[in-house]
Amino acid sequence: MNYELLIARKISSSRLSSATISKPIVKIAVTGVAIGFAVMIVAIAIVTGFKKEIREKVIGFGSHIQISNFDENNSYETKPILKSDSLTAKLSSIKGVKHVEEFATKAGIIKTQTAIEGVVVKGIGKDFDWTYFNKNLVGGHTLQLPDSGKSNDVLISKLTATRLQLKLGDELITYFIQQPPRARRFRICGIYETGLEEFDGKFIFCDIAHIRQLNDWSESQTGGYEVAVSDFHSLDKTGEAIYSTIPADMNSRTIKELYPQIFDWLGLQDVNGAIIIVLMLIVSIMNMISALLIIILERVQMIGTLKALGAYNFSVRKIFLYVAAFLIGRGLLIGNLIGIGLCLIQYFTHFIHLDQQSYYISFIPVNLSLENILMLNVGTLGVCILMMILPTIIITKITPLQALRFS
Repeated sequence: MNYELLIARKISSSRLSSATISKPIVKIAVTGVAIGFAVMIVAIAIVTGFKKEIREKVIGFGSHIQISNFDENNSYETKPILKSDSLTAKLSSIKGVKHVEEFATKAGIIKTQTAIEGVVVKGIGKDFDWTYFNKNLVGGHTLQLPDSGKSNDVLISKLTATRLQLKLGDELITYFIQQPPRARRFRICGIYETGLEEFDGKFIFCDIAHIRQLNDWSESQTGGYEVAVSDFHSLDKTGEAIYSTIPADMNSRTIKELYPQIFDWLGLQDVNGAIIIVLMLIVSIMNMISALLIIILERVQMIGTLKALGAYNFSVRKIFLYVAAFLIGRGLLIGNLIGIGLCLIQYFTHFIHLDQQSYYISFIPVNLSLENILMLNVGTLGVCILMMILPTIIITKITPLQALRFS
């Protein structure tokens, strides 16, 4: 029978002795572990949630991977590539690829009676995935492209509509600087808002047939392909597979390569989360070391008696490591309930708001990942118990004779 575990259970439930000094200390330690762990859960949920929200906003405008002409410069005047059903089929068959769609962009200027706004007109086809923009529509509907001919509808952002004093159903004239200069009259069918001002103030969406006509392209030409992947964490691997599949005159770039400044900034958020976790771990460890030392000192007589009966130092130390594990586990349980509870409340109610102009989102986002929570629990429990070995060293210094004198 594992007598160490039996004694540890009785100590942790305070049934072995009537000592009262350690009770408030233990409660404080367990409370400290619970609060610290709750803060860890909330911090990780917010950091990962914020990164996920901003990442989805950027990906919504450019998908995960873009394929274009290898000679393309950094402007939005794309050089055409030939459409190829066989290439689309090859791309779709690559492991991790979820969706492939064509696109083309062209710089333009919207002019109204009161204002002028420079924009990037993004032409899309019937294969465009509207899932992201359907979630961010504030009025109207997305483009409904006909099987033949072209649609004059456009989707613009709320930011652009406000600046130009436009509303649903209004017509707008967009000028394109080329030789000769050309203009197109569009009708606003929908208004979206993502909160990412850098993109909201830039992109409007139209039928790709307009871009082809403006650039004098044939129906067999397009600006490029956008590829969506099923797992963002495998983006680099999928990007390499795509690059090796496309012809030599084409180039592919991941969204991280297209917007490195945004993803570098998001990467810095991991540092904030790591600092919070380390600080909370230190607080929890210090609380538990203090509590365990007091528990050990209160039970010097018991330790001496066990040694007198033939118990080894290792066995006695195991008793108090079990005690520490019980107390830490109790704190983690309470911390899980508090942390997950707070995250769920924020997830469903969004009761804590943010300044959208500063943070690109109007509320604090949370991302409750079972994997992250399990890793936090296992990691915190393991580190704390490992550090509890230090205070149990005092047990090796206690002898039966000293224990009797101490009593």
